[in-house]
Amino acid sequence: MSANQVQPKLIVHGGAGGHLRSEKGEAMVRKALHSVVEEVYDLLAYGGNAVDAVTMGCQLLENQPTFNAGTGSVLQSDGQIRMSAALMDGARQRFSGIINVSRVRHPIELAKFLQGEDDRVLSDYGGAELLRELNVPIYDPLINIRLQEWMQEREENFDKEMAGVIAEQALIHEPRKGTIGVVALDDRGRIAAGTSTGGKGLERIGRVSDSAMPAGNYADASAGVSCTGIGEDIMEECLAAKIVIRVGDGMSLATAMNKSMEESRSRKRDLGAIAIASDGTIAWGKTSEVILAAYHDGKQIGDTLNWNNQELSDYH
Repeated sequence: MSANQVQPKLIVHGGAGGHLRSEKGEAMVRKALHSVVEEVYDLLAYGGNAVDAVTMGCQLLENQPTFNAGTGSVLQSDGQIRMSAALMDGARQRFSGIINVSRVRHPIELAKFLQGEDDRVLSDYGGAELLRELNVPIYDPLINIRLQEWMQEREENFDKEMAGVIAEQALIHEPRKGTIGVVALDDRGRIAAGTSTGGKGLERIGRVSDSAMPAGNYADASAGVSCTGIGEDIMEECLAAKIVIRVGDGMSLATAMNKSMEESRSRKRDLGAIAIASDGTIAWGKTSEVILAAYHDGKQIGDTLNWNNQELSDYH
C-alpha cells in the first residue's frame, strides 16, 4: 500500500428488527452476509472504487431471498411489488435514487445509472420508462413465502410468530424488515453508501420509503450511512444525513452515531444504521432488538448478529 492509499473498509446490513428465532436461521443469515462482504472486499482490496463496491454489494444482497430487497421483496396492499433504492457518491456528494419501480432484478443499477443524469431521482412511471430506455430484462422478484405472507395478512390471519418460523426456513429473518444497505471506503479515501428495499409491505399505493431519500442513505467526504427499520421513523429523524452532518461538523463517528441513537430511542423509534467515516472508523447503532450487519475492518470479517448492547460499538 502506497503512502497515499488508505486501508479499505466495508460494512453491509440486511435489516433490523426482532431476534432470529433459531440457530439455523442465524447461521443462514450470517453466511449470506459474510459471503457478500468477502466478495465485495476483494474488489476494494484490488483497487476498486467505493461506488462500484457499494453497487456490487447491493446487487448481491438484492439477489438473496433472505432479505426484503430485489428478489424476496414484500408485496404492497394491492399485491404488487414496488422497490426503491438510492446511491450516494460521497466524494462528489451526489445522490441518485429510484422510487417504487417494478419488474426489475436490481433497483440499485437504476440508481447507479442516474448518477450520470441531470434528473437523478425517478418515481414509478419514470422508472418504468427508464427500464424500457435501457432495455433492462423484465424480472419477477416474487418468492412464494412473500405471497403466502400477503395472503394471510389480507385475510387478517397473520400470525407473526408462525410467520417468523416459516420465514427462517426460507432464509428470511423477519417479515417486512429486511432492507439492505452497503457503505464502503476505498483505498483512495472515497466513501459511498447504497440502500435498497421492497418497502414496508401492505402499504398504501404510492407510499415512499426512506431508502430512496437522504434521510435513509447519505454520504459526503467525511462519512457514509445506510439506515434500516421503520421508514417513517427514519425520515422523521432524518437519520443518515444527521449522522453524516455531525461527523462533518467535527464529531467522531462514534459520538455522532451514539447521540443520534439516543435521540431516536427517546422518541421510541424503531431503526438502525451502519456507517464508515473517512478516518476508517466503522460503526453501527440501533434502537430495535437487532441489526443484521457484517463488516470487514481490513483485517477480518465480523458481524453484529449477537450484539445486543444498546450502546454503540465501533471498530478501526
